[in-house]
Order: sequence, then structure tokens, then C-alpha cells
Amino acid sequence: MLSEQSTATVRATLPAVGAAIGDITELFYAKLFAAHPELLRDLFNRGNQNAGLQKRALAGSIAAFATHLVAHPDQRPDVMLRRIAHKHASLGVTRDQYRVVHRHLFEAIAEVLGEAVTPEVAAAWDEVYWLMANALVAIEERLYAGRRVAAGDVWREWTVTGRTEETADCTTFRIAPTDGSPAPAHLPGQYVSVQVELPDGARQIRQYSLSTAPGSPVRAITVKRVHGPAGAGPDGEVSHHLHARVAVGDTLRVSLPHGDLVLRDSAAPVLLASAGIGCTPMLSMLEHLADTGHGAPVTVLHADRSPADHPLRADHRALTHKLADATARFWYEESAGPGDGAGHLDLADVPVAPGTEAYLCGPLPFMRSVREQLLAKGVAAADIHYEVFGPDLWLTSA
Repeated sequence: MLSEQSTATVRATLPAVGAAIGDITELFYAKLFAAHPELLRDLFNRGNQNAGLQKRALAGSIAAFATHLVAHPDQRPDVMLRRIAHKHASLGVTRDQYRVVHRHLFEAIAEVLGEAVTPEVAAAWDEVYWLMANALVAIEERLYAGRRVAAGDVWREWTVTGRTEETADCTTFRIAPTDGSPAPAHLPGQYVSVQVELPDGARQIRQYSLSTAPGSPVRAITVKRVHGPAGAGPDGEVSHHLHARVAVGDTLRVSLPHGDLVLRDSAAPVLLASAGIGCTPMLSMLEHLADTGHGAPVTVLHADRSPADHPLRADHRALTHKLADATARFWYEESAGPGDGAGHLDLADVPVAPGTEAYLCGPLPFMRSVREQLLAKGVAAADIHYEVFGPDLWLTSA
């Protein structure tokens, strides 16, 4: 993978680059958006940019990739690469955009590190970048080819055919291709990108899990209205737009489905654990298990603020009851009812069958906690799969 000369240089400079990578990425984005303001307006999540989340995710991915190359020069961190590539493919990212990123990123590296960026150092980190970029491009182009579309041609017009208020802050939108063509196939657990035009003309994009199974005659997304922390940031632009302005009959620009957290085709026991709006990909998986008559034990776990805040709670129970050997348990921080757990999800008295495949979706602290509990119960690390909504700040620590 990485040449011997570059491996030695990257190993020697990784601490300095790692210490400065936050400054590097901040300057990189400033340069990128100054030269290409349309990228911030129509591609990058402005909310994540304002909060610094995307910057930390980029810094983490570059540092993780370089660290992996140095520690394992003959291997690639394929889990991380696949996750990033699926997100890129759902946005229609193409090869040419990596050249734009390269230019502004290396300008930022040179400006932040100054004289420390010798020709040898620049060449070594250039090799790291293109190893990562070319690996991502290869995966993304395979994803496009698998969909039988040209690279980046992922967007179609969809019409909202139904709208249901699930909770005070969660709404389900049922959608269908506007041209009447069949909905593109998807795997249980995958998501789509949705692009809307906001009042200032920006065409912002967010990703939402498909909450219905592949065999369902409808496609649906359940959107949680994002409230910014009091005094610390804006409300979610796209979620508020969808809740306030999008009605039955309106059209949305929707991508082809992507996502690497998908239910494996296996007869093994399954555990689905979610918190908050993280239940949406789990419900797609649960419906698919019910549709296909999965016979092994299925354990459905969910944590939320209260029963009133639990989106699709009735679907959670109804789909569980359709399975031959399934149980559902819920935990609530407030107003837990009879049979519900109080507080945070606790696996202490939850039976976990040998050979269980576990799928997790929710806030990072929730997933870390559940993962640790599953490992303690003997579930293999390779059999614990997770999805992160927004920039992946967990990376290879999961």
C-alpha cells in the first residue's frame, strides 16, 4: 500500500500533523468554500459546518487512515472506507471533486505547517491522500455501476403521497417516484439523501433511513425535527423545512438508496438496538424479518425520552408480534409504563442467544454503551454493526 519511504516519513510526522489537523481542516474548508461557495450552499451540511462536526470527521478520517497505513502497510481500513463511500455515493460525489479537495487541503497543510512541509513530507502525505481518495473512488464507482447509473447520477424527483405525524417532533413522509417508475430496490437498513430548496435559495441535503422493508409497496422516511441547543446553534434547516413546508403532493429530490449497515442474509439470531430516531433503519430490518418469516430469535430493544417521544412505537410492537420467536423491550427516561424499563437501556437481564448478529443505531454514547454490554455477554465484535447519523465521529474506535 504505502511505500516504505513514505511510511517512514508519515510515521515520523504523524504526531505533528495529528496535532495540527484541526487547524488544517478549518483552513481547508475556508479555502474550499471561498473558491467554491456552491459546495457549502448545495452539498455540504451547513449545520454540521457551523457546529464543527464535519471538520472533526474529516480530521478523524485522515488521521485514522494514515495511522492504519503506518501500523498495517499491507491492509486498508475497508470498514471506514465503505461507510464514507456509501455516504459519498448517496450525494453523487465524483472523481473530479477529489482533485478540488486535494488542491485546497494541501494548500492548508503547507500554510499551517510552514517550513516543516519539506518536499519529502509533502510527497509522503500526498501518497496517503491519493491512496485514500482512489480507494474511495473505486468503491463509489462500483456502487454507481451496481445501480446502472453514470457516476454521480443518483438524483430523481419523488412525490409525497402521504404524511403522518408520529410524535410532536417526528413525521413520516411516504414517497413515490414522480414519473411513475418503480421505486429503486434497497436493502433493509439503507438510507436516501433528500435535497430541498430553502428560502435563501440553498439546496441543502440530508440523509434519512428508509423505514420500510424492501418488499413494502411504499417507501417512507421518518424525519425528526432537529432543535439546536438553547443559545448554542440553529435548528435543523432541512428537518424544519420538511415539517413546516412539505405537504402531500409536493415533490422532493431524492437519491438512490445507499448505506453499508444492512441486514445480513443469515439464519442467525438477531438483536436490533436503537435510541430515538435511530429506530428507523431498525424498523426496516424488523419488517423484512417479519416479511421473510425469520425463525431464529429476534430481540428488539429501544431507548427514548418517553413513550410519547418514541417514533413508530406501535410499529415496533406490531412487527415484533409477527415473528415466531421475538421479544421487544423499551426503556424510557421519563414516564416509563408497566413493563417498560426506566432510564437507560440495560442488558443485564436481557437474554442474548449464542451467535447473535447485533445492529445498533442511535447517539454515539448509546451505541458505545450497548456495544460494551454486548461484548460482555459474549457477542463477537465482528457481529456488532452500527450506523451513525451525520458525520462519523466514532470511526475505527467502534
